[in-house]
Formats: sequence, C-alpha cells, structure tokens
Amino acid sequence: MSAPRKAEFARFLRTETVGGAILLIAAAIALIYANSPWGASYLSLRDFTVGPQSLHLDLTLGEWAQDGLLAVFFFVAGLELKRELVIGELADRRRARLPVLAAVGGVVAPALIALAIGWGTPGIDQAWAIPIATDIAFALGVLALTGSRLPAGARVFLLSLAVVDDLIAILVIAAVFTSTISVLWLLGALACLVLYAYAQHRRITSPWLYVPLALVAWWAMHQAGVHATLAGVAMGLLTRVRPDPGEDEAPAARLEHRVQPWSAGVCVPLFAFFAAGVPLDSSALHAIVDDRIALGIIAGLLIGKTVGIFGTSWLAIRTGFAERPRKLGNRDMFALSVLGGIGFTVSLLVAELALENVGDGSEVDTAKAAVLLTSMVASLVGSALLIRRGRAHDRRAAAELDDLDDDTYATDDADGDKRTGG
Repeated sequence: MSAPRKAEFARFLRTETVGGAILLIAAAIALIYANSPWGASYLSLRDFTVGPQSLHLDLTLGEWAQDGLLAVFFFVAGLELKRELVIGELADRRRARLPVLAAVGGVVAPALIALAIGWGTPGIDQAWAIPIATDIAFALGVLALTGSRLPAGARVFLLSLAVVDDLIAILVIAAVFTSTISVLWLLGALACLVLYAYAQHRRITSPWLYVPLALVAWWAMHQAGVHATLAGVAMGLLTRVRPDPGEDEAPAARLEHRVQPWSAGVCVPLFAFFAAGVPLDSSALHAIVDDRIALGIIAGLLIGKTVGIFGTSWLAIRTGFAERPRKLGNRDMFALSVLGGIGFTVSLLVAELALENVGDGSEVDTAKAAVLLTSMVASLVGSALLIRRGRAHDRRAAAELDDLDDDTYATDDADGDKRTGG
C-alpha cells in the first residue's frame, strides 16, 4: 500500500462512524461465531495460551486482548483527556462544570441502582462497577451517524462527558480490582513513567526510547498486580499537548494521529471479538432475567445513566452552577444522556474483572450478555431520539432562514420606497 493510501486509510479509521462500525462488526462476528456449531473452536481460540512463561506473560489470547490491546485504547483515552484538560473544553472551569458533573451523576446513579438490585448476590461487591462507564467510540459513532444535524456543542458535551466518565472508571479499576500489590514492581513502573515524563520535558522524540519504555512500564504494572491498562492512560496523561514555538503540532497530537487508527481499527475490535462471544440462546436470555446482577446492569445502563446524566445536568443548569451548551435544549440533552447507556468496551472489561472468580464462570457470560443487549437498546433508542431532534433543528433553521429572508425583503422594499419617494 502506497504512502498516500496508507494516510487516507488511517484518516478513514479515525472517523467516529467507522470506529464504531468496526467495533460493532467485531462484536457481531464474535456473537455469531460463539453461538454457531463451531462455538467450541471460538472458546479454544480465546483460551489459547501464548507468551514467555519466564516473564509470567503466558496469557490466553483473551487476556492479551484485555490486558495488552486495551492498554493502547487507554493510552489514546489518556491523550484525549490530557488535551481536554489543558487546551480543550475542560480547561475552562466554567464550561467544564457541566460535563464533569454529568459524568459524576452518570457514574453514581448506575452504581447505586446496580448495587440496590443486586444486593446480597455473590460478586455484587465489585459488579456494581460494571454499568458505570460509557463507551467513547461506540457513543460518538452513533452520534456521528444519527445526530450530525445537532449543533456542534452536542459532540463536545458527549466527548467531554465520556472522557471524564472513563477516567472515573479507570480510577475504580485501580482501586477496586487491585487486591495485592508488589511494591518493587510498582516502583519499577513508576520509574518508567518518571523517565517518560522527563523525556517529554527534554523534548526527546525518538520512538527507540518511548516504545521500549512503554513496554517495560506495561510489563512492570502487570507484574505489580495493578491492571496493566493503567500504564497506557498514565503515559497518555504525561504526554505534552502544547506545541513549542516552530513546532507544527504537539507530541500528543502526533501520537493520537498515529496510534488512534490502530486502536480503533485493530485493538478495540480484537478485544470486542474475544470479549463479546457469549451465549445468547433462550437459556442465556432466561439466565439474564433470573440474575439480579444482570438486571442491575440493565437498569443501571438504561435508567441510571439517563437519569444520572440528564438529572445532574438539568439541576446544574437550573441552579446556574453550569451553562447549557449553545443551541442545545432539554430534549437534546436527554437524547445524549440515553447514549450514555452504551457501556460496551469498559463495561465488558469490568465484567471480566468483577466476576472472574464468582461461581462457575457463567456469571461473566450473563453479565456480558446484559451489557451487549443493553448497549444495543441504548444505541437504538438514542439514535431514534437524535434523528427526531435533528429534524427539529432542521425545521428551526429553516424557519429562521425564512424570517431572515422576510426581513431582507422588507428592508429592500423600504429602501426602494425611499429611493422612489414612495
């Protein structure tokens, strides 16, 4: 493939609609494969072990996708968060209030609902965290596909909300899913991060330093007992986002342009492929109805996310503590809040972490099935609301244009009367 075609393909993968579509296709293939007559071979592939045992990296392909490939996704999320915090919407405290508060509301409400419904069920002490995160790629992909006629503030609000939401989820993963920590390995990972930050400060740009450093930091974090994806988000947050004088773009922008296509086109779809292959036959659907954790996930994502995001936003705007995004009304905010119920990537990851040692393993599949079905429902309902809101904005824009034309004609007539003495 020639250089121009490679650049065009990378730009194609950066578009949110394409990233969300690839994610959905990978999940659909996994579901079809796992529920086909060849489902046993899917499980064999997912559980196939590869990697050097001497480094304690003899992991299954599913674990490599969960611990390794998602680290790339979290690195891109870290870059986006750093950009938003330093030069984006979250840099202005007044404008940052609304998405930050909405994100907090969209985390607390689902967690409380999941905890209340699943109270007393084995595993709920960690499973309450499954519905707290919104999938950035999936939600923005749905917005780009069905909400393109909404004002630009809709995307800014949803992106900022999802970035803060993911940061909270990352902190929850670090706090809740880290049982034993090897201090020496953790110090080694921190040393790598300090060296990374120093190299950024010294304006070093060589990948021959950064790539080995990132790999060692990831390995040390994995060995420390902390979820290795945190190494990715930490490096993203340590990357410089302001360009120097004479510099075309900052390292964060360069890295995002180079890494994001790999994240959207390879890493996240492969994770979805290995994570989304769960049974969806009648017995699996019956298990969801009988499983209080699964019901808590469904209610948390569909009801908790919507109520938490919209309710917190409405209250903050009503009290004057935050400003509504320009040209967005309450119905627009409600439609965007429904998209918050798309839990996918991080929710699937948390389901693996929270329930891997509970019962016979079927609990993980049931929780994943609840996440997948609810995310699809949230995307369909959100899409319908966004399309309806898009039509409303089109009608408003057409009415404003007609009013402008009438004013123009009236002004022209008045000027003509003056010129003719009428």
